[in-house]
Amino acid sequence: MNMYLLMVTFLAIVIVILGVAWWRWHAFISLTVASLFLALMSGLSMDKIVSSYETGVGSVLGHLVGILALGTILGKMMSDSGAGTQVANFFIRVFGEKRLPWAMLLSGFIIGIPVFFDVGVVMLLPLVISIYKTTRKNILLIGLPVIAGLSIVHGLVPPHPGAMTAIGIYKADLGKVLIYSLIIAVPAAIIAGPLFAKWVSKRVTPEGEPTLLSSGPEAQTLPGTGISFFIILLPVFLMVLSVAAPYMPLPAGMVKFLSFIGNSVIALLISVFAAFYFLGIRQGMNKNFIYKLTEECLLPVGSIILIIGAGGGFKQILVASGVGTAIAQMSEQISLSPIVLAFIVAGLIRIATGSATVALTTAAGIVSPIVEHMTGVNLELLVIATGAGSLMFSHVNDAGFWMVKEYMGLSVKETFKTWTVLETMLSFIAFGTVMLIDLFVK
Repeated sequence: MNMYLLMVTFLAIVIVILGVAWWRWHAFISLTVASLFLALMSGLSMDKIVSSYETGVGSVLGHLVGILALGTILGKMMSDSGAGTQVANFFIRVFGEKRLPWAMLLSGFIIGIPVFFDVGVVMLLPLVISIYKTTRKNILLIGLPVIAGLSIVHGLVPPHPGAMTAIGIYKADLGKVLIYSLIIAVPAAIIAGPLFAKWVSKRVTPEGEPTLLSSGPEAQTLPGTGISFFIILLPVFLMVLSVAAPYMPLPAGMVKFLSFIGNSVIALLISVFAAFYFLGIRQGMNKNFIYKLTEECLLPVGSIILIIGAGGGFKQILVASGVGTAIAQMSEQISLSPIVLAFIVAGLIRIATGSATVALTTAAGIVSPIVEHMTGVNLELLVIATGAGSLMFSHVNDAGFWMVKEYMGLSVKETFKTWTVLETMLSFIAFGTVMLIDLFVK
């Protein structure tokens, strides 16, 4: 039965790829048809098919829809006011064009610590597009290092929810996980970021252009560099403040308030209004013009919201049909060291469900009873090995796959060649480093 479920899952993924690339279906339709095929072939009851699909769509979009909409508006204001160009010119001036990929990696790594991967994407990829338009370099050279920084931090480094949940399940030490994860994340991000971007940008030239934030003419008077940085960093500052608030000597009411304004949607909403004033009204834009910009940039977001929602539906059908459980059962029968087992289980669940957080937490739940009565297992490295496994082989059931594709204007094939390879490199390099450290640290 387990092998049958894996075969059906593989065929469902093939349907998605063929639907988009060959039959020229919209990705939303491809994902929905694949979900229906998988549900029927796996024997999911008729009443559960629609409810599982709707649950999956709702769980993904409930978190993402506000972030995508507000992040896109903020990106559009940065783009059309010229603030994105000011920030781009600053990076070019300070780092030089040759070192831009390293600057982008640093931006993704630092901004990725307090924010979710998807929030980081909607905040930083508009900047990538501005730099791309200014330099006309291959967008992969600038964009992939940002994504590498964001992704590795999301997968390995506390306080991201997957890592925090695994720390709780394994009863690992938070401080040690933080130190190890930063040591392990840096080499993985460097190799899969600037170095891979330099290599792949010579072999893959995207056929399309980024259209999600395609802009009209910029404002005649550009905003200052300082205010441009202020607007892009404001949501990050608010989110960092909310993370730090519980550890500060503040009244309970103030901690709640800072946590509220540091929520990703609220922080982005505040930043959008700051952008409306500082990048819009103060630059001579009237209310009607700002409204028009907002309308323009929200239209293309409809497509990506549908795609990501359908990806969430596909993911939930995978969970409901028992594919994750089948993989877990098969993995438990293999006699391996806990660190290797955690990496493999997390990787297989990631491939099956498309969610790094689901893979990390599920794998930790499977492996923790095995290590409970074992001695000599480094629990902190076990957390990171599980996180590394949860990053591998992102494909059509992962919302991140479609976000990167749409924002960077890539085809499905180009996204596999770049984003999927990058994620898999991050996963295996981080795992290799974990195994190396495990040889010396007990």
